[in-house]
Amino acid sequence: MLKAVGGVSAALALGGAGVLAAAAPAGAAPGDGAGLRIVERNEHDSRMWFYRFATDAIAWQPAVNVLLPDDYHSSGRTYPVLYLFHGGGTDQDFMTWDRLDIRRLTAGKPLIVVMPDGGHAGWYSNPVNSNTGPRNWETFHMAQLMPWVEANFRTYAEYEGRAVGGFSMGGFGALKYATKYPDRFASVSAHSGPPSLRRDLGAVANWANISAAALDLAGGTIYGAPLWDEAKVSADNPMEHLDSFRGKRVFLVAGTSPNPVDPFDVLNEVEVLRGQREFRAALDGAGIRYEAHEEPGGHFVRPARAQEDINGIVARLKKA
Repeated sequence: MLKAVGGVSAALALGGAGVLAAAAPAGAAPGDGAGLRIVERNEHDSRMWFYRFATDAIAWQPAVNVLLPDDYHSSGRTYPVLYLFHGGGTDQDFMTWDRLDIRRLTAGKPLIVVMPDGGHAGWYSNPVNSNTGPRNWETFHMAQLMPWVEANFRTYAEYEGRAVGGFSMGGFGALKYATKYPDRFASVSAHSGPPSLRRDLGAVANWANISAAALDLAGGTIYGAPLWDEAKVSADNPMEHLDSFRGKRVFLVAGTSPNPVDPFDVLNEVEVLRGQREFRAALDGAGIRYEAHEEPGGHFVRPARAQEDINGIVARLKKA
C-alpha cells in the first residue's frame, strides 16, 4: 500500500509543497529565540527574507520565508501577519505560493506573510510515531515559529493581528490550527483544503497516515495505525469544533471539475469539494458566517481567489 503511493503519486496527493528562497549569508538580522537557532539566512532582498533553523522539534532544519510589506523598512509601523502554508509532496519546488507570485498578490498591502516549511507530508501535526526522529510540525509552528516572528518583526501579537491560510494539506493545516488555537487567528482560509478527517470512512486521516509514512516518517504515522489515536483525530478535526470558527473570517475555495484523466486530481478535489460542502452545511446549521467559492477546475490555487483572499485578510485584520 505504501509503495503504491510513493514517488510521484504521493507528490501529487493533496497538493505540492512550498518552495523556499535560496539562502546566502547576511548581516545583522532577527535573532535566535523561542527554541530556534538560525543556521542559515538571506536578507539581501528588500521584501523576501529567508531563514533556516535548528530546532529540537524537527530532526532536520526547517526553513521559512518572511515576505515583508513594501514599506516595512521605512515606515516604522506595526503590521498584521498571515501564516501561509503549502501543500504536500516529494519536491519542495512542486507547488508554491512563491510561484503563484505571492509578491505581486501582496504588493502595496500592509501585511507580513510568513511561509514556513511543513514537511513533504507533515500535515501540520505532531505525529503519533516517527522512525526518522521528531517531526513535530505543530510544535515548530505554534510554540516556536510564531513567538519568534513576533519577537523579531513588527507584528501585532494578538488575535486581531493574525490570519492563517493554506493550499491543500496547508489548507487543512490552517483550519486545524484555527480549531486548536481559536484565540490566535481572526481569519482562516482554505484553498482546496479538506475540513474533515472522518468523512468517507476517514479518507483524509488515512491519507495523512499513508503519505506521511511514505514521505516523512519511514513508516510512522500521523494518527496511528492500524488503530487511530481517536482523541488526536478528534482534536485535529475541524468538523468537530465548529464553534472555533464563530466570529472569524472564514474563506473557502474548492474546484468542481477535476481533470478526469488525472486520478490524483480527481482523488484530491472530489474529497475536498464533498468535505467543504459538508463543512459549510454544518456552519450554516450553527449560524456561523463564512465566504465560500466553488470554481471550475481541479486541485490548484486560483490566483483571482488568492488575491480576493489577501484583500479580505487585510480588510479584516487590525490596520498597520
